[in-house]
Amino acid sequence: MRKRRIQVAKGETPADLVLKNAKVLNVFTEEFIDGDVAVADGVIAGVGSYEGVREIDCTGKYIVPGFIDAHVHIESSMVTPLEFARFIVRKGTTAIVADPHEIVNVCGMSGLEYILDASERSPVDTYVMIPSSVPATDVDINGAGKILAEDMLPYKRHPRILGLGEMMRFVDVLNGHEETLRKLDAFEDMAIDGHAPGIQGKEVQAYRVSGVMDEHECATAEEGLEKLRAGLKILVREGSGARNVETLMKGFAEAGVSLGNCMFCTDDKHLEDIEKEGHINACIRKAVAVGTPIIQAYKMASWYAAVAYRLKDMGAVAAGYAADMVVLEDLEKAEPDLVIKGGNVVTDKWLESFTYELQNKSLLETVKIRDLSLKSLYLEKKEKNDVLELVPHQLLTRHLKEEIPGKEGVFQPDGKYSKLVVVERHGRNGKVGVCPMKGYGIRGGAVATTVSHDSHNIIAAGDNDEDILCAVRELEKMQGGYVITSGGKIVDELPLTLGGLMSVEPAKVVQEKTSKMVEKARAMGISEGVDPFTTLSFMALTVIPEIRLTEAGMFDVNKMCFLEA
Repeated sequence: MRKRRIQVAKGETPADLVLKNAKVLNVFTEEFIDGDVAVADGVIAGVGSYEGVREIDCTGKYIVPGFIDAHVHIESSMVTPLEFARFIVRKGTTAIVADPHEIVNVCGMSGLEYILDASERSPVDTYVMIPSSVPATDVDINGAGKILAEDMLPYKRHPRILGLGEMMRFVDVLNGHEETLRKLDAFEDMAIDGHAPGIQGKEVQAYRVSGVMDEHECATAEEGLEKLRAGLKILVREGSGARNVETLMKGFAEAGVSLGNCMFCTDDKHLEDIEKEGHINACIRKAVAVGTPIIQAYKMASWYAAVAYRLKDMGAVAAGYAADMVVLEDLEKAEPDLVIKGGNVVTDKWLESFTYELQNKSLLETVKIRDLSLKSLYLEKKEKNDVLELVPHQLLTRHLKEEIPGKEGVFQPDGKYSKLVVVERHGRNGKVGVCPMKGYGIRGGAVATTVSHDSHNIIAAGDNDEDILCAVRELEKMQGGYVITSGGKIVDELPLTLGGLMSVEPAKVVQEKTSKMVEKARAMGISEGVDPFTTLSFMALTVIPEIRLTEAGMFDVNKMCFLEA
């Protein structure tokens, strides 16, 4: 095979595939070079003038490296790894770095094994980070219990394990927590992802010196620049709930800083948003629109990510690199005209050649709720109550003390204040947390889901207890998913039976169903700048400031303590 590639590179043997007459991005010299790209045995044999068994004319078109998503939770797409790969490769994404802490929180290390097994033969190269923070904090109740450093070590040698997933317990990192340090020590020779929203000054320096490599939680340009200057690589995120590309890239452009330590990620992005906007190609398009030099945007989407995660022979269109390429007509639009993966032209027929059958059926039975009644949802109205306020287009929340609507000492939701509920669903303690939520806006019903980062207990929001209870009970019946209720009836639902997180249906079916459910939820008055399901799914995540709700009550992230009831 090596000998044949050499012969193809020298022009002595026809290539398997030649992309003819293109403008080829060279990530090393940062220029476009006119020429052909020859492919042999799934590898780029050369760029120049070549002949092949199959030739595709690319006159007037550009060839760039396949895109890399540097940090993604596959489970947030709500489809299996194979279905997710089929969906995103059409958008030009040919490799991802996945952190499966959603399924691991629910199912333990069997969840990690599932992700590795299900992505073994895939149209997208799927690399995996071992989840570092399961559960997200010591106060979280999940299905897996605690995953310790000793539980992770057997998986380090897996060829697609790149390192330690996002260190969400950043307070433990800064405080030198013993078990956290053991995890950092265990992976000091590999990549270690970060997650530390809002830290400043010497805390940023301390976070970097701990061994953490990168950060994807920057919400402002100032935060991004400070962390970039401290030596952290910045994963510029554009997901469904958090959209940071325009803000960060505009700020970086105005500051005139080097982008060599920057790359793109989606983190959590729903299929309907990927279908409508794109995947990593959407990051490129938005970055270019706010002043990012075109070549730098494409390097962030490929080469810089490959270098950061030590992905050998990836991220470039050059001899010896994987034949993962995207053909484009317009660099600013970043819409793929053709995608090449491993030397294969991505077509429906090629994608259908990949199959997977679930082996561990226990992943389909994970929703276990104890007794629940309307009384469980009661919330006392005080002179002033603690309120969780949403921040439009962000995952951050605000902690308010306000007078809330009520009757006879009981909280009565209205359009301004909704009721937020978290129900423990792993059969552990049966607790229920309730609080007022400002900025969601739902009227005439309820929305509920088992997708609730990171412990994935049931989370629901509504303007009346009957619809909230109806939605929660339906989730138990169908073993997880999305539910919308109104007038005590089911308006619509999407079963997510795999861990209560993913559907076993094709991606297109899930995407179309999700889009319809989002429309129906929005018709109930949910505010602009708030994704009905994605935003809701982060309201129990006890590592993003300021305030969250768990099954045990309201939690102050900055102080790392529960509020007094």
